[in-house]
Amino acid sequence: MAHLFDVIYEDADLLVLNKPAGLVCHPTKGDEYSSLISRIRLHLPPGTTSHLVNRLDRETSGVTIAARSSKAAGELGKLLEKRAVQKEYLAIVHGWVPMEHGSITFSLGKDEKSKVTVKDCVRSDGAEAHTDFFVERRFEREDRQFTLMRVIPHTGRKHQIRIHLAALGHPVVGDKLYGGDEDLYLALAQDRLTDEQRARLILPNQALHALSIRLTWRGEERCFTAPPDETFTNFCQTT
Repeated sequence: MAHLFDVIYEDADLLVLNKPAGLVCHPTKGDEYSSLISRIRLHLPPGTTSHLVNRLDRETSGVTIAARSSKAAGELGKLLEKRAVQKEYLAIVHGWVPMEHGSITFSLGKDEKSKVTVKDCVRSDGAEAHTDFFVERRFEREDRQFTLMRVIPHTGRKHQIRIHLAALGHPVVGDKLYGGDEDLYLALAQDRLTDEQRARLILPNQALHALSIRLTWRGEERCFTAPPDETFTNFCQTT
């Protein structure tokens, strides 16, 4: 059997794993390895119930929790609704972010001007959204400036971190939808991404990684963490 994912923690109720970048959470057309939930079903004993508690975008890697029973899924869902689950991400963005830390509170809603149906944007009549960020370090590669950031979303809006960082003027490296040219996203979806477009993106997947999830589970404080992959880590290294 091919490698499915790295398991962070597992018991009778929970399966916590490090989702690889480039893998969708739910099935599309493809084989049994083509989505995270299908890989989870391969990992668990036959007939085991599994519910993804948190979902990551296809190109986002990192900590993902699956409940192994409907009861556990319900309990975890209530924690999410109460915003009692703390998530932390790492992001590599274009440019040097000038402030050491800050908060972004732009409201978000559907981007009605976009050709991409799933795209959202900053809009005054949108849903409340709040993201805190902290600069980990600024660095250069090939005379271009980048910033490694630690990001904490306090709300769970669709594409929240990516939209907020782009609105700050520092889009996530490799982001095909919010990086300034949404045709890159369409080109990927239509399987017509050129070598020139790939070079512009710099990285094959957007540089966003779900680093940790912290919650109180069954009376015990738990924190699940996962390191980013080598592509992410190596990009941050400077000589």
